[in-house]
Amino acid sequence: MNKRSKKVGNAVSEVLNNVTEMNNDKPETRAQAPVALNLTSFLSQPARVLATNSYLQRQEQRESNARSYPRRLPLALKRGQGIFVEDTEQQIFIDCLAAAGTLALGHSHPDVTAALIETVQSDVPMQTLDLMTPIKDEFMTQLLDLLPGNMADNARIQMCSPCGSDAVEAALKLAKIATGRRSILAFSGAYHGMTHGALAMMGNLGPKSALSMTGADVQIMPFPYAPRCPYGLGEAGIKASLYQLETMLTDPESGVAKPAAIIVEAVQGEAGALPADPTWLKGLRDITKRHGILLIIDEIQAGMGRTGKIFAFEHADIEPDVIVVSKALGGGQPLAAIIYHNDFDKWNPGAHAGTFRGNQLAMASGLVVMRHLAQEQLHLHAGAMGAKLKHDLEAIDSNVIGDVRGRGLMLGIEIVDPNGERDVLGNLPQDGQRAKEIQQAALRRGLIIELGGRFGSTIRMLPPLIIQSEEIDVVVAILTDAINSVA
Repeated sequence: MNKRSKKVGNAVSEVLNNVTEMNNDKPETRAQAPVALNLTSFLSQPARVLATNSYLQRQEQRESNARSYPRRLPLALKRGQGIFVEDTEQQIFIDCLAAAGTLALGHSHPDVTAALIETVQSDVPMQTLDLMTPIKDEFMTQLLDLLPGNMADNARIQMCSPCGSDAVEAALKLAKIATGRRSILAFSGAYHGMTHGALAMMGNLGPKSALSMTGADVQIMPFPYAPRCPYGLGEAGIKASLYQLETMLTDPESGVAKPAAIIVEAVQGEAGALPADPTWLKGLRDITKRHGILLIIDEIQAGMGRTGKIFAFEHADIEPDVIVVSKALGGGQPLAAIIYHNDFDKWNPGAHAGTFRGNQLAMASGLVVMRHLAQEQLHLHAGAMGAKLKHDLEAIDSNVIGDVRGRGLMLGIEIVDPNGERDVLGNLPQDGQRAKEIQQAALRRGLIIELGGRFGSTIRMLPPLIIQSEEIDVVVAILTDAINSVA
């Protein structure tokens, strides 16, 4: 467990007192006139009331049993501005989920809105398959310009159907065609999407069990996050992981065929913001190069500035063979793509296609995000705000916090049972039930957060990259209050 100071900073304490007083108030009649969604209007609100309404009732009656977020976040949202959203009951919330990290510029960013309006009014065809348009040309140019070093000199782009899963499927096809091999190596804790091929590489067995599948051509290896090292070795698990992989690829009796590709997230999102060790990623890059295996980095959630670098793999100073991008790539609109070295551009015309891969609105709004990265260094702001948020979370004095981890504004707070038995590395058992109670307590106080990690024990923080220091103070104050209320 990290050492934490015994009190939160004065500024946060003052906000915490205000929030506590706010939540002791009884619900009042709310004004019906629209108000600006900002910190002032947020702090002026009484405690939020989480109650069903006609929207939620109709959703329950009409929508699939596979729906997930409304079960934990029973909200019917009406408006969004910046990091704030308002529900149909005129209750304002701080959104630290941001559509699972999609909304890099937050809700209703004026530059995004202007780009969408301009595109609609330009009469450009809204969908163009893979035909070229001026918007697409500018989009691809800007995307290549974001690549580090000289990667753009040898890069190709494949636009995909508008979800990350389809881009993952494209990356798998590309690797198999380029190498002539079938198998893929992935890691425990991984999340690469919900389509059949992507699902086979998922660490979580829940969604896979219902289909009685684990993927005959997929090999899962332990992901060596040192504080909860799967080898029980701590930091030494990094070298052990690389040694195991090297041995597996060179031992004629390993029983494992050489894969077409290794796919990994530089920060595992759904696993609870587990950052890959840079030394380990460098070793992974070295092994894949020597054995002629494609290295696919899944940047769907971590990419586009979220971790303090434009791409999360840049923290390890490596160049992958394939980059998978989506979410923030479309500026809030659905879009996905893969970027890869042209040495592997061996598939035939039509080998991967999709009706909506020419989404002009998404390219227009995605251009706005990329301009903010290139011209305004939004990723550096995300890095600075992420460092502050992590520091302030580590300062929360609570024995139910086992770990604060992640990079930039992709953070996780692991909740543990303080009365449980420690493992060989000294970790307390993860406590998903307590994390769930904290999530609900935070929601009543106006903070939207999501859970992830083993047993759903990790509070995940994925706020828009535009979040400001004073807003982080309020987020930490609310979360502190929520943790204390259930600890």
